[in-house]
Amino acid sequence: MASMRHTTKYIRVGRIIDGSGGTVRRNILLKIKDGHLQAFQPAGSLRTLPHDTLFEDLTHCTLVPALVDCSVSLLESPAMNLLSRPLSLPEGKGKAVEEQSQKKILERHLSYCFAHGILGLVVTDKNQFVQAAQRKEEYRADGITRRTAHDAPDADFLRIQYSPDIEEEAEDLPLLNYEDLSHILNNRGDKKAIVVANGPQQVTEAIEAGCDAIEQGYGMGPDNLQKMADKGLLWIPSVVRAKNALDGSSSGGSVCCRFSTRYVAPGEPVPGAEAFWKKIVAEQLGQLALARKSGIMVAVGTGAGSRGILHGESLVEEIKLFIKAGYSLEESIRCASKNGAEFFAMEQLGQLAVGKKANFLLTRGTVGQLPRKLGYLEGVYIDGQSSPEYRK
Repeated sequence: MASMRHTTKYIRVGRIIDGSGGTVRRNILLKIKDGHLQAFQPAGSLRTLPHDTLFEDLTHCTLVPALVDCSVSLLESPAMNLLSRPLSLPEGKGKAVEEQSQKKILERHLSYCFAHGILGLVVTDKNQFVQAAQRKEEYRADGITRRTAHDAPDADFLRIQYSPDIEEEAEDLPLLNYEDLSHILNNRGDKKAIVVANGPQQVTEAIEAGCDAIEQGYGMGPDNLQKMADKGLLWIPSVVRAKNALDGSSSGGSVCCRFSTRYVAPGEPVPGAEAFWKKIVAEQLGQLALARKSGIMVAVGTGAGSRGILHGESLVEEIKLFIKAGYSLEESIRCASKNGAEFFAMEQLGQLAVGKKANFLLTRGTVGQLPRKLGYLEGVYIDGQSSPEYRK
C-alpha cells in the first residue's frame, strides 16, 4: 500500500470538463501536489513517472468540477405531503431532543447533496441550529463549503424575499415595499445582496434598488434581462421550481408516491393548472436562452427543501433544464460550479485550474452520459484524494 508521505500524484483521465465553459479535453494527465492542481498535460507527454510517485489510471472516467447549489434549505423537508413538512416537534419535548432531530435532518440532507457531488451550498435557513452548526467542526467533515444567505445580521450574504416563491400563493407571505427594500440595500454595508423577485415590476425595482443578484426572476421580461447584463448582475433562475409544479399539476398536489423526480399521482387535477405551468416553464426557458445570448452570468440554485424539490437530485434536473434552454453541457457545468463559486466566494471550488484545490468529481463513462451520471458518481475527490465519505 502506498505511503501517505507522498505529496505528489498523477491521475490519468479520459475526459475533463473543467468548469470554464470550454470544450472537453481528452486523455489528460493531472499532476497534483499537496492537494492542489499543478499541471494538466496530454497523457502521452510524460513517458515515465518520477520514481516512487503515486499514479491512478482513470481513463474510463469523465472528470467534472465539484458542483455548487446557490439556494438550499437544509432543515426544510421536500415532502409532498403538506402534513409531514413542518419539522417541529410535539409540545413538551426538550431542547436536546429537538436539536437531535434537527441534527439528523441536517446530516441527511447534507449527505444527499454530497452524494450528487455538491461541495458548495448557499444555505437559506435562518434557524439558529443551522447557524451554530456552521461553526462546529463536526459538521465540516463532509467537505462541503457552506455560505449563509438570508436577512439576519449574521448571514454571509443578504437574501431578501421581495416576491413569493413562484409556486407559492402571494398572500402566504408578507412582502416588502420598494421603500423598505431600498432602505435595506442602502444600509447593507459590504454584503452582496440576492433578491427573490418575480414579474417585471418587482425585478425592475430590485435592480434599481441596487441588488447584486436576482433569484427566480420569472416573467421579468427582456428589458430586465438587458439591465442585468448591463450591470453585470448574477441570475439564479431556479427553473426546476416551475418544472416541479408542472410535474405535479395533474394531481392537484395529491401525491401518492414519488420515485426520483417523477410522481405517481392519484389526485384530481386542478383545471388549467397544467397549461399554466407549461407556459411558465416555457417562458423561463426562453428567458434563460436570452440570458445566454446576452452574456448574463447565470448560476444554478434549486430551492432544495421546498415542497417536492429534492436535495442533490434537483441540481441534476436543473442542469438538464439549462441544456434544454440551449446551453451546452460544458456551459451548464460552468453555471453549476464556477459561476456560483465565484459569486459566493468559495475559493476552493469552481473552475479546475492550476493552483486551485484538486476538488472534483468522477463519472464513469462518456461525456454523452452526462448530466445523468451525476446521480451515479464514480467518486468524489477532495484535495486530490478519493473521499472515504462517498459511497457509490
